[in-house]
Amino acid sequence: MPSAIRVENLGKKYILRHQVGGGRHQYVALRDVLAHKFKQLLKAKTGENKAREEFWALKDVSFEIQPGEAVGIIGRNGAGKSTLLKLLSRITEPSTGQIELEGRIASLLEVGTGFHPELTGRENIFLNGAVLGMTRVEIKRKFDEIVAFAEVEKFLDTPVKRYSSGMYMRLAFAVAAHLEPEILVVDEVLAVGDAAFQKKCLGKMQQVGQSGRTVLFVSHNMEAIARLCTKCYYLVGGQLKMTGEPREVITVYAEHAKQAGNEIDLTKLPRRFEGSQKGRLLRLRSLRNGNVAAWCYEYGAPLEFLLEFSVSALLEEPEVGYAIFALSGMELISATTFQERAIGRLDPGCYAMKITIPDSPLNPGTYILAVGISAGGRNVDNIAEAAQIEIVPSKESIDKGLNKIWAAMTPHTVFELNRI
Repeated sequence: MPSAIRVENLGKKYILRHQVGGGRHQYVALRDVLAHKFKQLLKAKTGENKAREEFWALKDVSFEIQPGEAVGIIGRNGAGKSTLLKLLSRITEPSTGQIELEGRIASLLEVGTGFHPELTGRENIFLNGAVLGMTRVEIKRKFDEIVAFAEVEKFLDTPVKRYSSGMYMRLAFAVAAHLEPEILVVDEVLAVGDAAFQKKCLGKMQQVGQSGRTVLFVSHNMEAIARLCTKCYYLVGGQLKMTGEPREVITVYAEHAKQAGNEIDLTKLPRRFEGSQKGRLLRLRSLRNGNVAAWCYEYGAPLEFLLEFSVSALLEEPEVGYAIFALSGMELISATTFQERAIGRLDPGCYAMKITIPDSPLNPGTYILAVGISAGGRNVDNIAEAAQIEIVPSKESIDKGLNKIWAAMTPHTVFELNRI
């Protein structure tokens, strides 16, 4: 039997252009700014000053996937996961290597691709279905099933620009999920919607895999990878580091994540809002059971981190706090010392605040940690993207398929303040 997907020495190269002189800079993501600053420092030491630079998003990747296999693809942000799926979906062409596909392929890389805001839900079902490769006959046959899955019956003849973001996501996923291709490529769609809809999406993905179709699934949700996939690929820096049974690969991924640097210099990170200048966030360290560790925690384990800051003037009614966000930007949990009545005032000096969340409600996945200080209801200093947290499955959660269903909340948090 021929392979469903065969990839040989696949590579994708991009040319990065750097601005050498002055002028207005374009916006780039925080991780890109940090990476470019480091590269510029190296170039200054070696006397280089290139305006163009080669960047390999993928390099020398080879694998074979058999018909009916469900394959998970994992790795940290920037590892090349989405680039690989775009190459397989023929959205972009490879720089090196070749790809062989057996059968029709359908891709769900961005929920809502192919929707037109001025068209109604009904019209967009036909439009988006056509974009994703369905014939009109197929769309008509699946129409009622798509509408029932999306739960938008009352709003079918309303322009989707008036839909809530949740309705929009449900309809887009419903159309893509009801395709019947030989190969289905899915990129992080389970990150959308509320908990109930995510559970519904998981069920549909499981049904697709059990029907004998080949599935490629990229996700930061390790529990979903372990539950849905029969094989797992681990990408690091654009290269295939490991292939194997999902639980084994996830264990290796978790160990590598724990080896990442644990201390973050907050003085170098941008502030979105100007503070009172009476205090300054200095450093952030991840802790695990009181010991230094990386920004990686097992599912169900306490979350612990140490926040160091300085105070230059007396702060009355001070609050030190944190918030944790999903990658979509939705706030999930937060707490401050005011809620726990941990401190009354702060005199000038340097401090270390140990923050512990004994019963973390976070499911396996990737999250953004924000930290801040205020006094008398006014901002002193805060950073919206201080650290990226990885929650990885424990052996128990993988074996038993445990998963918490929860909404935004304020968990019990222990704040311990020490002067340094």
